[in-house]
Amino acid sequence: MLLGIKRKVCQIKERSGRYGFDSSDINQQDGSAAAPWYDPRKGALYLAEAEVVGIDSPRAELIGWLLDEKQTHRTVISVVGMGGLGKTTLAKKVFDSVKQKFDCHAWITVSQSYKKEELLKNVIKKFYEGNKEAAPEGINAMDEETLTNKLREYLLQKRYVVIFDDVWKVDFWGDIEHALLDNKNGGRVVITTRNMEVANFCRISSFVHVHRLKPLPYEKAMELFCNKVFKFDFEGRCPTDLEELSHKIVDKCNGLPLAIVAIAGLLSTKNKTIDEWQKLHDGLSSELESNPHLASIIKILSLSYGDLPYHLKSCFLYFGMYPENHSIRCSRLIRQWIAEGVVNQKKDKTLEAVAREYLTELIHRSLVQVSWVDSTGRLRTCCIHDVLREVVLRKMESGFCHILSGNGSTLRGEIATRRLSIVNGSCSSLFHDADQISQVRSILNFNKNGILPDYNFIGGTLAKNFKLLKFLDFEDAPIDSIHEDIGDLFHLRYLSLRNTKVKKLPRSIGKLVNLETLDLKQSLVFEMPVEIKRLKKLRQLIAYNHDDSRHFCIARRKGIKVYKGFGSLECLQKLCQLDLNEMGVEVIKELRKLTELRRLSVSKLRSEVGRILCGCIENMNHLECLDVSATSEDDMIDLESMSSPPLSLQRLYIYGRLRKLPEWIKKLQNLTAIGISWSKLEDDQLETLKNLPNLLTLAINHDAYVGDELQFEKGMFPKLKHLHLMNLSGLKVW
Repeated sequence: MLLGIKRKVCQIKERSGRYGFDSSDINQQDGSAAAPWYDPRKGALYLAEAEVVGIDSPRAELIGWLLDEKQTHRTVISVVGMGGLGKTTLAKKVFDSVKQKFDCHAWITVSQSYKKEELLKNVIKKFYEGNKEAAPEGINAMDEETLTNKLREYLLQKRYVVIFDDVWKVDFWGDIEHALLDNKNGGRVVITTRNMEVANFCRISSFVHVHRLKPLPYEKAMELFCNKVFKFDFEGRCPTDLEELSHKIVDKCNGLPLAIVAIAGLLSTKNKTIDEWQKLHDGLSSELESNPHLASIIKILSLSYGDLPYHLKSCFLYFGMYPENHSIRCSRLIRQWIAEGVVNQKKDKTLEAVAREYLTELIHRSLVQVSWVDSTGRLRTCCIHDVLREVVLRKMESGFCHILSGNGSTLRGEIATRRLSIVNGSCSSLFHDADQISQVRSILNFNKNGILPDYNFIGGTLAKNFKLLKFLDFEDAPIDSIHEDIGDLFHLRYLSLRNTKVKKLPRSIGKLVNLETLDLKQSLVFEMPVEIKRLKKLRQLIAYNHDDSRHFCIARRKGIKVYKGFGSLECLQKLCQLDLNEMGVEVIKELRKLTELRRLSVSKLRSEVGRILCGCIENMNHLECLDVSATSEDDMIDLESMSSPPLSLQRLYIYGRLRKLPEWIKKLQNLTAIGISWSKLEDDQLETLKNLPNLLTLAINHDAYVGDELQFEKGMFPKLKHLHLMNLSGLKVW
């Protein structure tokens, strides 16, 4: 029995380590004693003006909001950004500039844990202290209600400003909003936080300004670095022989003041020689962990990780599988989360929608940075700060993931890893560690320039060595075929051969009954084996190829051919792109069974099957994106027969000749983007489109309109942000 308990404890400990659930995170949050450490953020309260760099613009904006006499209502100003960006420094400099212009003022440091009564007592004491008044008698014995009333009475006729620094609790505003009454006298509340949701919560009962603090631009980062490291040497300037290394070190900090100041402070204690600085540059990753001057950086940034709920902790660790400075495609990341089962199902929401909520929360918590948002407002790529990535890599060391990179391409120790990330590493070394790879659930490839023999394990040995594999992503891998034994990966949920030279899928693909995503984009696969109809759980089928060597034309993009029976894939949510010219009418009719589709893309639509396609689309009540193209630029598309289009449609793209713009488009009140090309419409179609209330992007290109004038009236397209009018040979006036 004792052995059984011990075994259970060991398994729990292994899982805890695998997902980076460090007991120290829990101890710190519940108030347990922790080893003392130096918190450099405290120094931000005492910085001289000359020591502060790069805050002039945000300081001016915040002061403008604080002193705006037109806004008499209580106003909350939130300064939001990742740990170490300088939120406290900025807020303190602003506070010092404006506090004398208010009747009373207070600076309150909140942090992760606080008691509501103590918070209210501190606010009262600071207000009285600022005005050189004695605090109310008996304040320490007052309960929450008495404290709230006392504060309201004190502020009744006063114009006040209070700074709440380092707020973590999302509903913090609910604890203090009634005490800080809106006396219509210009009261101001400033909150610094890492979490955007803290700012959003304030909107419940107050006017809110939000300033998203950004990393320092490179010039300012370099100025801050030199001010610190050469403060007492070389007249504050970087010597010529250290310029290159200085630039490299500052580059690694990515504009994060916390990292710049800490590293510069360490370098200021060392000899100003190339060898000494090169050692620190090359070993910066280990120095961040071991050097007491730098350990505080990781400690401060780790607080954000420790504050995450457990389901987001595991999601966040996946960012460590991607290379440094890599812009991560959000759809790729989200599908990995889903494939590995870390996304919880919610009623009336798809797993993809829930996963996007997870990603949004990580962004709001300032852990993830947005890289690219498309013209319709959809988040496409994201990344994490390089220094924050060091936090993730440390959390991953207990078996969450092993990174195969360069010479470090062998597995370490005796820990069985669950995930492999191949970054310029050799795959052949994996098979010397059979016991350690037997538990692998996920393989992610970034080795674009690998040697083909390194990937031979894909053929013949994959199922033998990776029986538990759920996620196999070989995007960009130098492979041209897939072995039949791929079908033996019973647990596989995600398979990507994107941007490979693979030309054909084996028939054994039909054995992957748990597969949810099949990504063949930019591969050379143009025909699905008939066995694909067995993949009843398939949710994403992405298979098309852009021929970038050709000029922009309809034929540049090539889709796939499917066979009779594919209508059995009733869980499909994304299907891109079917080559309808290669499919018979009866096969096309099977589209009507795919009622869960969110995105559908079809090419080479013949005019005679347009009505059939329209009938199928009418069944797709959840459809959000429709992309239709003709067989050539001169062939007609018939889409006019649809009487009840999916009202959920948000994006519509039509490539080919049209007699007129379909009347049903007027019904699409949720449409955010529409694009038409080669339609050769003679009449101004803006009348059909002008009442679409949510349209953000309108593209009329490549002789989609052959008239000479487009009349844009005042009030048309109230939300339009992007207008594309390209290659319209007849257009003269618009």
